This record gives sequence, structure tokens and C-alpha cells, in this order.
Amino acid sequence: WSYTLEKPNTGSIYNIAWSIDGTQLAGACGNGHVIFAHVVEQRWEWKSFEITLIKRRTMEVHNVINDAVDLLEFRDRVIKASLNYGHLVVSTSLQCYVFSVKNWNTPLIFDLKEGTVSLILQAERHFLLVDGGGLYLYSYEGRFISSPKYPGMRTDILNAQTVSLSNDTLAVKDKADEKVIYIFEALSGKPLGDGKPLTHKTEIVEIALDQKGLTSERKIAFIDKNRDLYITSVKRFGKEQKIVKIGTMVQTLAWNDTSNILCGIQDTRFTVWYYPNTVYVDKDLLPKTLYENEASEFSKNPQIVHFIGNLITIRRADGSLIHLNISPYPAILHEYVSSSKWEDAVRLCRFAKDQTLWTCLAAMAVANKEMATAEIAYASIGKIDKVQYINSIKDLPSKESRMAHMLLFSGNTQEAETLLLQTGLIYQAIQVNINLYNWDRALELAVKHKTHVDTVLAYRQKFLEDFGRKETNKRFLQYAEGLEVDWNKIKAKIEMEIAKERERAAASPAVRA
Repeated sequence: WSYTLEKPNTGSIYNIAWSIDGTQLAGACGNGHVIFAHVVEQRWEWKSFEITLIKRRTMEVHNVINDAVDLLEFRDRVIKASLNYGHLVVSTSLQCYVFSVKNWNTPLIFDLKEGTVSLILQAERHFLLVDGGGLYLYSYEGRFISSPKYPGMRTDILNAQTVSLSNDTLAVKDKADEKVIYIFEALSGKPLGDGKPLTHKTEIVEIALDQKGLTSERKIAFIDKNRDLYITSVKRFGKEQKIVKIGTMVQTLAWNDTSNILCGIQDTRFTVWYYPNTVYVDKDLLPKTLYENEASEFSKNPQIVHFIGNLITIRRADGSLIHLNISPYPAILHEYVSSSKWEDAVRLCRFAKDQTLWTCLAAMAVANKEMATAEIAYASIGKIDKVQYINSIKDLPSKESRMAHMLLFSGNTQEAETLLLQTGLIYQAIQVNINLYNWDRALELAVKHKTHVDTVLAYRQKFLEDFGRKETNKRFLQYAEGLEVDWNKIKAKIEMEIAKERERAAASPAVRA
């Protein structure tokens, strides 16, 4: 779209060139003069503040609540600025200024190594400056934090779609191999976890880190070349983390600044994922945690500018801005859950009478192992089978068994089995595999630990009899040779195992608590 039209009185302009920082323009004129132009009237908005660059070295701050106006004067011309999280960060050709929205009179000022800052990104605790020399993280007090580096780093092509910053993590998309995302610890600048970058199967177009919650639960969302939206955890210690697809034909995305709510424009629909972590807890619930709205008013190729509180700002292809409001309840629910105020969360859902909210609460409760709340939430959305399973988990004798069955509830079979084996609950690990019809694994565990081989064979025999089938598995035929199944004996053995687990749980009250 056209920002402005100028008709200078200089004859035809034969050639133009931008300065490297993109703030000045020079033109060769037909009358032999050289014309210089500067970009002004850039605008930044955050909550009740509107900031406009009115001259090369002057900004006007307008607070729309009380109509107060402040003028900010700079020694050199303004090159880049960013307004977010209660701070305005301005880079000039020589210095960086950090203003707090509470006080415009006393900015914090420090000198820059290079004057050509090409990108400023902000998080709640710190901000990132990108210039020709590298990536630099600073606190809002002006303290240098770190300078992450990676092989083949080219800072001139980095932009807000290919770099993302949160309170503890920095993610950068590689240019040489566009399937790779480098993830760094913000405070040290070192690669996160085992040092390996995150690799996807196709080229990645846009990345975004969530802003809230624990470092261990930090998630990254990204859109690939096929316009599919994926989410995965940034913590990767050898174990291959699941990269899960949560959307298709997604053009643009943004995380909320105060809670882990994700929004995006998906094909012809504007979509908000109120709790994207649902895919790791109970993926059947994910479609019910979404808010969707018609997006035809945004025309072609809209971009989400920011998602602050419950207000989303979208820029259409013609440059106009559209503001959308979403329900404030999901953000309040996130706040209650992060503070472990489960009773308040249930009260909020009862007040709102919204199935989407109940579904989010069910997933949040399971993720936080809060089974009493999960039971109430699942009952409210009519998932009676899940309520019954949660009740059966609550009746298990030991903490380890309960933990393992919660992992099973979320579909993490391997982790559940590992937990049971590590805590010496061999029979329970075998029984889990029997219940899931993983017969080979159940027999393998029984043989390896020299226990309950007859139990596995008995359940296998009963399973085949129920379906009128004959045994064809060679391993089962080998161990079943000459073995008489006595169900009374097997039941007695199972009861002994459960009694042993109860005794063990009673003997270690600290662990049980």
C-alpha cells in the first residue's frame, strides 16, 4: 500500500538509494540536485500508549486514557524502536534508550557497538538487539546479558518471523538450512539442553515462543512451507520430543503476552488455541479448546501485529489495522491454574457456563496431576469414561502407580512403563502391557524379570478364547508348552502383588504424601 506521496520541485528523479538502516532515502534529480528524505510518522501502540515519530529525532507519546502528551528528544536520528511489556526501546545511530512507561523523563542510555540495529525484540524481563555484528541481549536496566552465536550466522536477514524471544529462551531460524531452529538459553547464550538444534522435516517459515510458565514447559510454535502449524517443547535432552501438528493452512500466528494462548489465521478462519498444551495431555480434547471466527473481513495475506491481553491487532494487506476482542475468561483461567487456585478455576467455569472453558480446565488439571479437578471438569463435558478412569487412578495404592496411570491417561505408554520398572513395580508394568494388548512386551518383561510368565500366558489364552482364535506366536507357544493355567493360583499371586504394593506405600508415608 502507499504510505505517502511527495512531489518535490526538482525535476524528474532518475535514481534512488536507501541508507543501510532503512530510515533515509537519497535521490538524484533532473535539475542536478540530490534530494534527501527521512521516514517519519512511524507509529507504535501498546495498551493505552500511542507513540509517533514526528521528526527524525523526536517522538510524541500520547496516553489515550488521560490525554497526556510527552515529547521525547534524541541526540541522533531514530533508527528502530519497539514498545512492549511496559518499556519503549529506541535505537539511534549511536545509542540505545530504554524508557519505562511509568516515567518518560529519565531513560536509561547506553552506547551501541554498531549503529545499524535492524531488529528489536522484547520479552517481559529483557530485550534483544540485532545488528550487523550479532545478537545482543540486554536487561531493561541496560545490563548486557549474553550474545548467542551459531554456525553461519547472518544477522542482516533476521526478522520478527525468524527470531523469537521469551524470558528464558531465544529461538533463531537458520538461513543455510531452513528446516533447523537454533534454541539458546537467554541468560547464558549457550545452546539449550543437549546442544542439538530443533530439526523439522520441511522448511520453516515463521517461529514463535510462548511467553509464560516454567522454563521446563516452554513451547515453540512454528509454521512450515506447507502452511501447517506445529508445536513442540524446547527442552530436548536426547529424548526425541514429539512435534505435533495442531493446524493447517495457517498464514500467521502470535502468542499472548500474559498467558500461553495462541492465535492464528487458518485458511478462512481466525482461530484461537486457548490451551495448545492439550495435544500432550489428551489430544481428543484439542478441537474443543478452540475459538473460531470467520476471517473473510481480513482480505488476503493479513498479518497478526500483536496479541496483548484479550485484544488482537491484525494488519490487512492494504495496511489498515483491525482490532479483535476475545473472551477474557481463558486468560483468567490460565492465571488461576498457574497459581494453583483450582477451586477458583472451577468456580469461574461454573460462572461462565462455557464448554470450551471446562475442556481447557480438564486438560490443565491432568497436566498438573490435579485429578479431583480433572474429574469435575471431565464430568461437566460429559466424558464419563474418563471420569471412571480417573476414579480408578485415585483408588490405586501407591503414588508411583497413580503417576504411571496418569502418564497412560495422557498416552505416554513408554514413560509409564519406565516409571513402574524404575520403582520396582514389575507386575504393574506387565499388567499395563496386558491391558494395552502389547503381548510381546508383556512376555518379554515377565521372562526378563522371571516373574508372572504364567499370568501373561493365562491372559493371552483367555484373549484368544474370547475371539475363537488359536495361538500362532512362536514365543508364546514355546513358554506355554506343558504349562497348566490355574486361575485361582494366578488371582492369588495378583492379590499378593497388590497387598505388597499397599504395604510398601504404607511403610513410606513421606513418599505417599
